[in-house]
Amino acid sequence: MLRTLLRSTRMSWGAKNIHMYLLALTYASAADPFRFLAGLLLVTLLWGALYSLNDLTDIDNDRKDRMKRKRPFIENHVDPRKVLLFVGLLLLVSLAGACLLDRVFCLILLLMVLNQFLYTLPPVRLKDTVIAPLASTATNTVLRLASAAVLLGGLLVVPVPVYVLMYLAGMGTYLMYKEMRGLTTLVSTAFCILLAFSYLWGYISILQILLVIVPPFLATVPLYLSNFRDRERMVEVADVIYHRVLVTIYMICILVLLFLR
Repeated sequence: MLRTLLRSTRMSWGAKNIHMYLLALTYASAADPFRFLAGLLLVTLLWGALYSLNDLTDIDNDRKDRMKRKRPFIENHVDPRKVLLFVGLLLLVSLAGACLLDRVFCLILLLMVLNQFLYTLPPVRLKDTVIAPLASTATNTVLRLASAAVLLGGLLVVPVPVYVLMYLAGMGTYLMYKEMRGLTTLVSTAFCILLAFSYLWGYISILQILLVIVPPFLATVPLYLSNFRDRERMVEVADVIYHRVLVTIYMICILVLLFLR
């Protein structure tokens, strides 16, 4: 049972946290390495709880989806009460740790929880509404970036246009995954225009683009192709590139920036 619960936390999806923390770190002139890494660990722990809750609430829908039939709670039955206890424990530990680390940081983590509850749980369950693209990956990406910025000195360590860029990137990824081609093209165009503006006005450098924008973009190429051919295989390739390859590279970059520069 414990193994099933741990699998449901999708720890490899911590790549999303590591990605945003690296981006924030490229804007910092100085950082407390252990405080920063503690924050990254707490955010990843919190999202582990939220992913586990998501798997529990979506179990009936996931059974009908060929790509999600290997989710832990489908392959191995676990008493829902034990899942909720596990989720509650992870949330308690992560939020308590966040409160000790920084109160604003803790507030941002609470916003992550609130957003995910509204997205996942009835009666609101934004996941089933037309505004789902606005409240899912897009909002969570911005909150991840904000949580990192706070640990580096404040929300505005990261320029506002970069927050908007990451919001559009998160929305585009969601739309791509949901096979909404028209909206994906629209959001992608807006992203490219804003990226050009951000570069010309000095909000983001070529080095930052090459490090934190281009590699994830390349990882989305198979995801985009999944809208046209061999969906299951293409999504799997995108998952390996982002959640396994890039996460390793990005974690090394974070350690280098924290301890060697």
